[in-house]
Amino acid sequence: MYLFQRSVDLQNWLETVRGHNRKIGFVPTMGALHDGHLSLIRQSAAENSFTVCSIFVNPTQFNDASDLEKYPRTPGNDIELLVGSGCNALFLPTVEEVYPTDLDTSVSVDLHPLDTVMEGAFRPGHFAGVVQVVYRLLQLVQPDQLYMGQKDYQQLTIIREMIRQLELPVKLVMVPIRREPDGLAMSSRNVRLSPAFRAIAPVIHRILQQVKEQVDEKSVSELEAWAMQQLAEAGLRPEYFEIVDGNTLKAISSLSKTKSAVACMAAWAGDIRLIDNMIL
Repeated sequence: MYLFQRSVDLQNWLETVRGHNRKIGFVPTMGALHDGHLSLIRQSAAENSFTVCSIFVNPTQFNDASDLEKYPRTPGNDIELLVGSGCNALFLPTVEEVYPTDLDTSVSVDLHPLDTVMEGAFRPGHFAGVVQVVYRLLQLVQPDQLYMGQKDYQQLTIIREMIRQLELPVKLVMVPIRREPDGLAMSSRNVRLSPAFRAIAPVIHRILQQVKEQVDEKSVSELEAWAMQQLAEAGLRPEYFEIVDGNTLKAISSLSKTKSAVACMAAWAGDIRLIDNMIL
C-alpha cells in the first residue's frame, strides 16, 4: 500500500495505473477506522482495479469546535488496518493540501430541503462542509466509483444529489451498515461511550427492527411516537425518529404512498450522539 500526503504525488501515481479499462474506487473517511470502513474498502477492492482511501478530519463540517477537537485521530492504527484490506493507496492530506488559500473550494449546489431536515435541523452548516470536502476530494482523486456507508444515509443522499446536479463522472455506491454482534452500528464514536451507555446503545437497533416489523400494523406517526418513547425509556435522549422517503428525505404520511421508506434517528447516549437508520 502506498501512502501519499501531497495531492500531486497521488495524481501522478493514479496516472500510471489508469488506462486499459482499469477502474479506480475511492473511500473517503475521517479516520478512526473500524470494520465498517473496511467493508467499504473490501467492496471497492472487489469491484475495481485499484482502491484509494483518504483520511482527513474535515474542519468545515463541524459546527461545534469542541466536537472537532474531540474527534478521535488514530493514524498509526488506521494504517495497520488498511494494510491487507485491499486498499492500494492511502491519501493523508493536511488542511492546507485540501483547502489551499489561493483556491476557491466552495461548491454551489441547491440541496434544499435535503440539508434542512433531520441532521440538518440539529447541525446547521454540517452538510455544506460535507459537500465541500467530498467535491474537493473527488477533484483530487477522480475515481470511477465512490463508496459511502448506509449509516450516514442523509449524507449519502446529499452527495448523490450533488453528483447529479454537477454531472460528475462518478458512480456512488452505498454499502450496507456494519454492526457489532449486539446490533450497534459501527461508529468511530462508539469508543467514547461509557460502559453503561455502551450496554444501553444496542436498543437503537432493536427499536428499528421492531418498527420494521410493525409497518403493516401502525401508522407512520404512531411508529415515530412509539420509537421516540422507547428510546427515552431505555435511558437515551432522542433528538428525532423520522420515517422519510428514501430518495427525497421528505416526511411521508403513509408507507403505501412511497416506493422507498427509511427510518432515521439520532439520540444522545450520555454526551455521545449516535445515529442509525433502517430501510423499511
